[in-house]
Amino acid sequence: MALRQLYAFSVALMWGCVALVSSSHYYHTAVAPPQDLQVTDPGLLGSLDIEWKRPPNGQTFNECTVKYKCEYRNTGDRDWKVIFTRKLKFRAGFDLSRTAEVKVQTLLEGRCTNDVEVQSDWIYATFQVPLQGKLESEVQNFHCIYHDWEYLKCTWQPSLLAPHGAHYGLYYWYEGLDHTVQCDDYIRDHGVNVGCMLQNLSQAEYKDLTICVNGSAAAALLRPLYVTLRLQNLAKPSPPKQLAVSMSASEELRVAWSPPGGGTPPQCLEYEVQLTGEPGDAKAAWTSVSTQMETTLTIPRANQSRISCVRVRGKTSIFCADQGFWSEWTQECFSVPRKKDKQLFILIPVIVSLSCSFIIFMLIGQCKKRSL
Repeated sequence: MALRQLYAFSVALMWGCVALVSSSHYYHTAVAPPQDLQVTDPGLLGSLDIEWKRPPNGQTFNECTVKYKCEYRNTGDRDWKVIFTRKLKFRAGFDLSRTAEVKVQTLLEGRCTNDVEVQSDWIYATFQVPLQGKLESEVQNFHCIYHDWEYLKCTWQPSLLAPHGAHYGLYYWYEGLDHTVQCDDYIRDHGVNVGCMLQNLSQAEYKDLTICVNGSAAAALLRPLYVTLRLQNLAKPSPPKQLAVSMSASEELRVAWSPPGGGTPPQCLEYEVQLTGEPGDAKAAWTSVSTQMETTLTIPRANQSRISCVRVRGKTSIFCADQGFWSEWTQECFSVPRKKDKQLFILIPVIVSLSCSFIIFMLIGQCKKRSL
């Protein structure tokens, strides 16, 4: 009996050791990092190609999924942008005025790791374009607005270090273009390009639009300005149209308007409605009563005292953009009859009618007296 128990214990111990070794093998499966990480510039104003090679050929994992985690940013940024991919190449946008930083690691998960994700060490790479000129030689106050989702207007001011006769050019690119494109509609001031109008950019919406404003001068080196924009975050619609104010049968004030024209998607607009009781006063105190996506607003009778003007403006809502510019105001002034005024309006016709009747009876009486 004792021998049987000893034999059973030995068998159990042996299988436990085998399982432990197998589990240990799964858990300690190692994976090498990718190889030959490179960052190259295809000449697309900040859209850089990031490419690497698979881990050494000696490692094969038939029962596991191999993918890669890539993190990237510009020097000075606090946060890394992250992507997960099974590919060995992708394109990302950077600010070329600062160093691009990239790191990649291999991720392994599946039966060969007992369904535990195993991570390799990181490999690193950086990229920096040679920058000419001093930082202060960049153009100043660069600003862009996407008007009515139809055209982009960008303006800038020449650098204080720019000599007389400096020439500026704007170049842009977005995914879908084969190469960078130069502006063909410049805004000029005393013969110097200080802005650009870009049309037909609907294909660039919800994509990175990279822009470079490059300056050249015979007597000095001017540093180019690189920016990456998102058009939907720069949109400014026209003011709302057909603002109308009316009184309902229940004496509620009804405000209605129409979305602006142009290419602004109506479903992407939100509106702010403000009221004031001081028409014609440039310093009037306006009170915001609603921010909404509907194009009508009803104001109860109890809230109508001292309301003389309504104004409405619109901008792209958070459902279509992270930010945007408010349109100009559309304003409508009116008068709301007070209760005493309404009573007076009712009494006046009655008084006039009675007066006319009295005068008629008097004239009839006078005629009768004369006939006698």
